[in-house]
Amino acid sequence: MTTSLTPTSEAFAPQFHASDPTHLHTHELPLWPDCFAAVRAGHKPFDVRRNDEDFQVGDVLLLREFNPDADNYTGRTITRWVSYVLQGGNFGVEADWCVLGFSSQPPIPAGMTDIRLW
Repeated sequence: MTTSLTPTSEAFAPQFHASDPTHLHTHELPLWPDCFAAVRAGHKPFDVRRNDEDFQVGDVLLLREFNPDADNYTGRTITRWVSYVLQGGNFGVEADWCVLGFSSQPPIPAGMTDIRLW
């Protein structure tokens, strides 16, 4: 007896929208080599940061590889967008910290709901 695999129908989940597209910021953040490699490979789609820069969904993150042993930047960078912000004070995250969800794609423009047409 053979089993055929058929695609399951799932509700379409669009890429995220920026919470306030008029106030997006670019943040330059250092990442140590192990974390940088994991983000680049797609294994680490998040980061835990002190929330001293008012991170918002849709913000651009310029992640710069930083070597703490040599105390310098390596020159390698990755661009990611903030797709989610888990504010501190929840789920064991300290009050002045946050967990940032990363996306390798920018937010879709306001009003769009289906990126298959974009």
